[in-house]
Amino acid sequence: MNPSAQGWIKKLLQEVSENNTLLSSEETNFYDALRGCGFIYGSNLDVVLGIIPKNDLTEEELSKTNLLIGLLYTHHKSKSTISFIESVIGFYTGINALKTSFFRELLGGKKSSEQLEKIIRKRIQIDANALTKNFKYFIINALLYIDVLAYQEYLKNQSISIDYLKKLEASIEAIILDVLNSKSVKNQYDDSLIKLFESSLRYHDSKPLAYQNAIFNIKTPQEKSYILDLGCMATWTDKKIDKNEQRFLIQLGTDLNVPKERIKESITSVNLFYSVNKDNIALLSSKNIVQSFYNNSSKMVTKLISRNRKRLYQELKDSKELMVLLSQSTVRDLSDGEQKKVQEQLLDIFKSIPSLAIFMLPGGALLLPLVIKFIPKLLPSAFDENRIEE
Repeated sequence: MNPSAQGWIKKLLQEVSENNTLLSSEETNFYDALRGCGFIYGSNLDVVLGIIPKNDLTEEELSKTNLLIGLLYTHHKSKSTISFIESVIGFYTGINALKTSFFRELLGGKKSSEQLEKIIRKRIQIDANALTKNFKYFIINALLYIDVLAYQEYLKNQSISIDYLKKLEASIEAIILDVLNSKSVKNQYDDSLIKLFESSLRYHDSKPLAYQNAIFNIKTPQEKSYILDLGCMATWTDKKIDKNEQRFLIQLGTDLNVPKERIKESITSVNLFYSVNKDNIALLSSKNIVQSFYNNSSKMVTKLISRNRKRLYQELKDSKELMVLLSQSTVRDLSDGEQKKVQEQLLDIFKSIPSLAIFMLPGGALLLPLVIKFIPKLLPSAFDENRIEE
């Protein structure tokens, strides 16, 4: 099977139908298999449950395969009477209606495996020229399991609630922020990532969701396991989990009402995965994961804005209030309300520029502070003429 060639979904569905391992797996075992192959951590190193041989599949192809298998397993467990392909396309159409997706041109028309292949490719790849591998696999692929969780909700009543997506995203941000703040010793890159998270809330006020509210929003066993594993992954930014971080993770698991054995298993799993596979994960080859994230994000944002500078400038000219706020941001700190307004208006502009679709993805708002930083350097000189000095 070649996930980069047309017809791979039909081939994969045939392979699964001939292998009872997937559909007969218990939910906990299947989730653990997703974690074991790296899908939950955003570093796909194998095909979940060995449904098909890994052979020479690339990380991108493994990611596409594991995402589809995750969706397929969820569909099977729901006992939905709607066909898998039609159901998944319906799900992504619903996501698009909520303006949290980026493949509008692919939706509509006959629901076919070929159409779904295009959707999955867009979901994984986005823009090969815009994304560096380190950024891509650490941020976007680590959030792919959100699709599986949201699809599970969609299957319950054939629609997806925007409230569910809001609460899940805000809860992830709030808890991961607390994980990062739990570090007893933080370097400048840890602090930079914390600031990025603090500035990234897309659906809520400028203040992050309270920890207890975030815990309350996490309901299902899969959501709880996922949040706990993301927390464990966040502690690995310095390639170790110290005692203070471990205490925080144990408390997080306890607050989520996760059994003690499961908490220990989650901590052990992330240590084992990154220790065993450190030579096969690009992020771990750098001195610091957060440093890699921050540096590669900066380069990516610069490239995106540079390539779209003319159209972006025209869009900004039509938004006078945003132009003023961006000008003022170069000479003073914007208030929380002004920062929120800038984020919302920038996201509205990015919706109209296909190359900037990355900012509409889950986690894409993390890059907005970097956008504001680089805009004054990349826009025409007329931008400076509009600057309001204090």
